[in-house]
Amino acid sequence: MSEHLLNAALDAAARGWHVFPLRPGTKRPALHGEKTCTGTGPCAAGHLKWEQRATTDPDRIRAAWSRAPFNVGIATGPSGLIVVDLDVPKDKGSSDAPCGATTFAALCERAGHAVPDTYRTRTASGGTHLYFTAPPGVRLTNTAGSIAPLVDTRAQGGYVVAAGSITPAGRYEALSAPVAAPLPGWLLSTLQPARKPVQAPTGAVTGRSRRYADVALANETRNVATATDGTRNATLLRAARALGRLIASGDLTRTQVEQALREAAASNATQPQHYYDDVIRRGLDWSIAHNPARGRAA
Repeated sequence: MSEHLLNAALDAAARGWHVFPLRPGTKRPALHGEKTCTGTGPCAAGHLKWEQRATTDPDRIRAAWSRAPFNVGIATGPSGLIVVDLDVPKDKGSSDAPCGATTFAALCERAGHAVPDTYRTRTASGGTHLYFTAPPGVRLTNTAGSIAPLVDTRAQGGYVVAAGSITPAGRYEALSAPVAAPLPGWLLSTLQPARKPVQAPTGAVTGRSRRYADVALANETRNVATATDGTRNATLLRAARALGRLIASGDLTRTQVEQALREAAASNATQPQHYYDDVIRRGLDWSIAHNPARGRAA
């Protein structure tokens, strides 16, 4: 047993974060998989995955870490955490590519806020994990690049490697702020899935579908035009994602949506237009890519 790894697990548990063992020197869970489950011990009533096995019980933690120098995984869902993972470019030759921290700082600036001061760790690869507490009653899932390149999040169904863990690439280290801050409202708005429109009807009721699309366009553009400071960019991104579904279904054209959102953003602007154009493009690209086409409009 490595004493510092046990202490890292106990420290995380003392914060109320649910931990489980990772294979020594790696980021992979050390617990058995469903195919090799013997149906005994904790799995007597059925196989338990790592998220279900994660615990804050000091006795269970001491018993587990007495067996091997396990790294420490934190199950973000049971821990009530949203962790923003700011990665670095994998291609070391791409010196011009911005890292996740730079991109996230730009997102914060566009939202009218400084980068939040919260508990954070440096990852073994040189990236950063920002820890936030999830709002009560809100269920968020993991994201991978949908906010921005090299900016991922871990929430329900995800985990992160805790400070103190060691891999061949290096050590995970706590950097600053002893407490995880609440998830900022503007970031929550960005992470929440776009509202799903009613499935567009076909055939004889196509006219009704078009009317629904027109109403949705009017509602979303009004939301953007009346958004308050600090929520404007998040509102614009959500609107683009919502309307992107209607581009994918063929009920609206991309040109129509882009023009309407640009005008709405310009009517309430605090940033140069190119900032809003970038948000609109990212939101539409993501939504169109994640929704099935039905006579997609050009």
